[in-house]
Amino acid sequence: MNISRHRSLALLAPALLIAVAGCSPGGDGATVAVPSPDARTAGLCRDLHRALPGKLDGFGRDDPEPRSAYTAGWGSPAIILRCGVVRPPKMVDPEVAEGGDPDALAGGVDGVDWLMEKRGDGTWRFTTANREAYVEVSLPEGMSGQEAGAAVLTGLAPSVKKAIPEGIASMR
Repeated sequence: MNISRHRSLALLAPALLIAVAGCSPGGDGATVAVPSPDARTAGLCRDLHRALPGKLDGFGRDDPEPRSAYTAGWGSPAIILRCGVVRPPKMVDPEVAEGGDPDALAGGVDGVDWLMEKRGDGTWRFTTANREAYVEVSLPEGMSGQEAGAAVLTGLAPSVKKAIPEGIASMR
């Protein structure tokens, strides 16, 4: 583990010590909203879908319904990934950028920057930042602690870095 990874994980600690992002489980008939990205983003998301791991934090891949190149899942209840989502409003809020919003934190894990949002129900959602497509990850309720969230984001980092170039995503 390198020193920048230690700093990155330290930024995640406040968000990950709390129960994180609830979502609809995959593999048991539940559905997940499928994003509708523009053509350029759709291509990046298809590349990401092909690069995603078969196992994530010990959970086997079990994509949610409806099956799509823009969604993926692992475990049950599922860790859900959606690619091509719209930019979260808090991502451009200057209060967030200055660390003034306790419900949204910025941090990085293994070379991928994330916005970590505390949702109204107390769960957390993670969305990539500084990439040409927005990728959202939600962890099921009950999956909490620094180790759980950090392991998931660390497991996804190589795929995100391979498929989604650094840059600015479309303004939608």
